[in-house]
Amino acid sequence: MRNLITVGLDGTPQSLSAAVWAAREATLRQAGLRLLHAWVLLVLTPDGTLAGDAEQNYWPRRIIEEARAAVRLSCPDLPVEVGTVREDPLDALTEAAEQSDLLVMGSRGLGAAARFALGEIGLELVTRTETPMVLVRTRQDTPADSAHHKVTVGVGLHAACEELLAFAFETAARRAVPLHAVHGRHLPSYAYNRGGGVEQSAADEAVHEARHDLAAALQPWREKFPEVAVEEEVVMESPASALLHSSAHAELLVVGRRHRGRLLPPRIGHVVQAAVHHAPCPVAVVPHT
Repeated sequence: MRNLITVGLDGTPQSLSAAVWAAREATLRQAGLRLLHAWVLLVLTPDGTLAGDAEQNYWPRRIIEEARAAVRLSCPDLPVEVGTVREDPLDALTEAAEQSDLLVMGSRGLGAAARFALGEIGLELVTRTETPMVLVRTRQDTPADSAHHKVTVGVGLHAACEELLAFAFETAARRAVPLHAVHGRHLPSYAYNRGGGVEQSAADEAVHEARHDLAAALQPWREKFPEVAVEEEVVMESPASALLHSSAHAELLVVGRRHRGRLLPPRIGHVVQAAVHHAPCPVAVVPHT
């Protein structure tokens, strides 16, 4: 890793918001920022720079310059590296992610039609990369107000998720904000009676067990990050719904994606799908074993 954050730019308002968000994150990390645009039809000079007289280079130059101006306005002292490559964007961003600590992309808004489409390249990158990836919508780059000063992380308890919790605690520590750890699970079948109603004593027992398991998973990280205030929440509903409800006042939602190895087809689960399409804040997707 190079202590570097890379932003993929495509000329949309969402990617401009992603650049500003990434600039602020790079400032917090004391990292460098790379603005990257890829297009197979770029005309490059022998040294790899954009040919100034090529008509098809007009929009790539404008995309880069608009992003650089936005970053300079937000974080004037941040070192910025600019890259334009004549490659398929998916391949270029996959390679860039491997060289970075964080990949940041824009994602589409929450309108009735757009909310179901993250964008083909963004979705594919989520499944491809082993680097944490943050997805930012338009207007999500603005500084959080006092009511939104926390980081929310979805914690699954069926398997270890060390990389996820490390990312979440480190992020909260850098921002000096509380970490809101949320675990969602359905009530077990034994909590229901024959009529379909809920046996309250069984439901209470399930909640108690879930809270115990969540506290045990977080305890080692509390000890590593004593400066981070941790809010624990167990919600007895689907994990996806629990996270969406709990992220309403977060400045960042952190979710995990199981990295299943190269022998299995890449995919993202329903929790990540729900988060990236519907969460009201930027979403960090962290691969973990």
